[in-house]
Amino acid sequence: PADIAAYLDAYLEDGSPEEMLQALKTIARSHGMSALARETGISREALYRAFSDKGNPTLETLLRVMKALGLRLAIAA
Repeated sequence: PADIAAYLDAYLEDGSPEEMLQALKTIARSHGMSALARETGISREALYRAFSDKGNPTLETLLRVMKALGLRLAIAA
């Protein structure tokens, strides 16, 4: 989780939303979409749609995926 967090943090600082989505898709696929579907309760098909090139995942989807990856969303000043 620490490596994933550092990877995503770099995209949050300098990347576009599309690049951030691509990074999260890469992580999701490396984790395994079937395993991620089981851990999140979101169907594999819905995950593939959310992380497709034209995907636009909801905040709920992002939070469930991040939790399954051992991450949490935080806001810092």
